[in-house]
Amino acid sequence: MEETNVSLKLLIDRESQRVLFAEAGKEFIDFLFHSLALPIGTLVPLFEKQGIQGSFGNIYESIENLGSIYLQPSVNKDTLLRPKVQISGGGNGPPLLLQNIESSSTFMKLYSCARSSSACDSYLAYDFSAICPSCGNVMNSEKNMVDPPTPSASTERGYVKELVTYMVTDDLVVKPMSIISTITLLNKFNVQEFGALEEKVVNLGMDEGLKILKASLYSKNVLTDVFLSMLKEEVKCKTLAQKDEPA
Repeated sequence: MEETNVSLKLLIDRESQRVLFAEAGKEFIDFLFHSLALPIGTLVPLFEKQGIQGSFGNIYESIENLGSIYLQPSVNKDTLLRPKVQISGGGNGPPLLLQNIESSSTFMKLYSCARSSSACDSYLAYDFSAICPSCGNVMNSEKNMVDPPTPSASTERGYVKELVTYMVTDDLVVKPMSIISTITLLNKFNVQEFGALEEKVVNLGMDEGLKILKASLYSKNVLTDVFLSMLKEEVKCKTLAQKDEPA
């Protein structure tokens, strides 16, 4: 299956060598919020918030603080904040970054009894060596699995609404993008030289998505940890390539 990429626009302070924040669309926010539906998300309410290491708790608080007008009508905030242990969350299917994992991990085959009768047909098995409880024959007749219909473009998927740009800070605080939020953040980090700010668009695949979730468990500078080293490596490769070019 072809991997689906999600893009982020990073605002980088070259002087402090850190990512100040990212501009993100619905796909990335759905991915972050969906992380609470993964088994680790069930642990967050059990901790005192000030005791949570890293930035993962900020995703939880961001959902708490996000206005309901930004959420899909089908999303229940309480259910999202207190998830049951499961792989797929609400919102009509997994976020784009997790579709490959979930589609492959949930694939299975089912088998029925080769002897077709009303009594035998009421049983299904995961293992083709299973014995039919009705007649005692081996259940080795493979059944065809039918995929659910693909949601149409009009179907409301995920957790947050379209047509909204979100700010995601280095420590994964999520809020709607606004001029006030941007100015507040720049003042917080005492950014004086706007010429030192750089925009960079990055694409996320499954590798980057998993790195973000991993870093969220121990780091308060998740975006910097994940992307800055990658960007430095890109610059290094470009510099070496330019040196190798004939004069």
